[in-house]
Amino acid sequence: MATHLDLEEQEQIDQIKHFWSRWGTPITAVLVVVFGGFAAWNGWQYWQQRQAVQASALADAVQAAAEAKDEGRITQSLADIQSKYGSTEQAAQAALAAAKAQADAGQLDAAKASLAWVSEHAGDAGLKAVAQLRQAAVLMEQKDLDGASRLLAGSFPAEFAGAVADRQGDVLQLQGKAEEAVKAYQRAYQALDKQVDYRRLVEFKLNALGVATATTAAAGNTETAK
Repeated sequence: MATHLDLEEQEQIDQIKHFWSRWGTPITAVLVVVFGGFAAWNGWQYWQQRQAVQASALADAVQAAAEAKDEGRITQSLADIQSKYGSTEQAAQAALAAAKAQADAGQLDAAKASLAWVSEHAGDAGLKAVAQLRQAAVLMEQKDLDGASRLLAGSFPAEFAGAVADRQGDVLQLQGKAEEAVKAYQRAYQALDKQVDYRRLVEFKLNALGVATATTAAAGNTETAK
């Protein structure tokens, strides 16, 4: 009996040896790839988290400098986050904050450069659109209406259609093209949600150009009925 069991065990061992001699190397290779990929994924996740934390710290530094109106610290902190963590969302947000502070301080060229950097480097389409709209405003402030017009003629996410059309209307009005400005404001008015306060601003601009919107017409009809 013991001999019979020994023979069965030996057969099983031989089968395992045979199987491993044939498939051991491919199996080992697969395991190496699987576990190597798992380790690489964990490493990548850790690296991303570390990048985000460090980028957030520098973004906070930019924001603090902007609130303190410390132009030197704004420039230095922004340069640090751009050079070290330029691909992060925090870097784009920091540049937007810096641009606002620079524009408020009358440093329009610096603000324009910060916004152009966001337009070029931000990974988020929404942040790029915000930067381009603000950059167009800076160009308008600098009387570069053609430059603002070209910038606004570019590609924007669909949800920014109303804001873009409104800004185009502003440029056209400054260029003395009242009829074209009205059309742009009308596009903006139609694109913006009825519940958004921004839409009332566009309505005011249309009214100022002698154009009644549906809301204005309805209000006028109500007054007439009274």
